[in-house]
Amino acid sequence: MNFLQAIILGIVQGLTEFIPISSTAHLVFASRWTNIYDGNPEQITATMAVIQLGTLAAVFVYFAADIWNISIAFIRDHWYLIARKGMSRYSGTRGVRPIWLSQEAWLGWLIIIGSIPIGVLGILFKKQIEGEATKNLWTIAIMLIAIALLLLIAEKVGKQRKHMRDVGMGDAIVVGLTQAIALMPGASRSGSTIMGGLFSGLTRETAARFSFLLSIPAITASGLLQLKEAWSILPEDSFHPLLVATIVAGVVGYASIWFLISYLKRHSTGIFIGYRIILGTVLLVLLWQGIISPQVH
Repeated sequence: MNFLQAIILGIVQGLTEFIPISSTAHLVFASRWTNIYDGNPEQITATMAVIQLGTLAAVFVYFAADIWNISIAFIRDHWYLIARKGMSRYSGTRGVRPIWLSQEAWLGWLIIIGSIPIGVLGILFKKQIEGEATKNLWTIAIMLIAIALLLLIAEKVGKQRKHMRDVGMGDAIVVGLTQAIALMPGASRSGSTIMGGLFSGLTRETAARFSFLLSIPAITASGLLQLKEAWSILPEDSFHPLLVATIVAGVVGYASIWFLISYLKRHSTGIFIGYRIILGTVLLVLLWQGIISPQVH
């Protein structure tokens, strides 16, 4: 991988990690276009996961205050519980959290609970996720359309009344399960989790914010695991370009977070639904006509 390829991959990752249009799909397209590693699926997967650390850094920077408050409150409230000082320090909010936890500490538990499904499935299906099957364009095209249609239904039936203070364990489980769908290429982690949030009755902005916070454990685990393996998988001369790609992904990713949260305050996800359906349909037609190959070569 050279520096031009790295910059292209970084821009694509930063733009598509948080916009609900599937970063995996677009990185597969970009890897084909730039022909990195001659289409080696394991090396491409490792590159994608490491570049995700750049967008993870964007989450940490954008939500720095939230992450700090959640971490401090989580430690403080559990310390008070152990010391038997805090059993009635807080009043519950519509019964969605234990009375002894502050809203910030409870949000920490919701992130942990919501991260369990993708963690378990990610470990169980690690080989399949890293293999050629997850780069298959038939799968990507179908998932682009399938999640678009589910997101459309969620927009129509979701009550969109719940704000962050109203998120409960059931909501975290639903969003966590939909996040696990993102292990399928073309699904989009942000698209799947926003869809789950809308089905749970969250407002669009709340669904997006919870989606981004929920991405922290998943992206951290995936990125650090692949970073360790990347030392043996990737060519030595690719690490400097990989660093550039990660930095570019972080800068562009920060802008993407800002854009999406601002956008969803006033608009639906309709434009992304339309884009996914058009892209998925074009891919299906090209595959059906034999113009493009379903697998990386």
